[in-house]
Amino acid sequence: MIVIVMGVVGAGKTTIGTLLAAQLHWEFADADDFHPSSNVEKIAQGIPLTDEDREPWLERLREAVIRWIAEGENVVLACSALKRAYRTKLCAGPQVRFVFLKGSAELIADRLRSRHGHFAGESILASQLADLEEPETAITIEIADTPARIVEEIKKTLLVE
Repeated sequence: MIVIVMGVVGAGKTTIGTLLAAQLHWEFADADDFHPSSNVEKIAQGIPLTDEDREPWLERLREAVIRWIAEGENVVLACSALKRAYRTKLCAGPQVRFVFLKGSAELIADRLRSRHGHFAGESILASQLADLEEPETAITIEIADTPARIVEEIKKTLLVE
């Protein structure tokens, strides 16, 4: 199974994804690591990415998902997957499940203000919220709770131990 933990910057994708993967003894991957350096530079400067900027990134991610499925890997991938078209590209088979981390703009902005050492900050939150097309078929989890409780809810919903 490939579980894609998705949402806007600051929603907790890496925190929740890492914890979920550790508890399940699965591999964890962060979509940020698949960005070309030009994208990282733009994001660090607070410049929103365009669909054209995201295309090589999405292609790398799709290739990884296809490889993980072919190798029978269980992976948790932290990835924004903001638009329906992005999720369609990433959904390379029935093994792929999406978990949408949903929260208010105020809560996420508060979290971003207290976050240090990450190239993506509060300056791109507005553009990500504008780009977000909330998924209809994903497991939707409100992020106001603790990471431990969020992960437990995800595991119950996915029916995995």
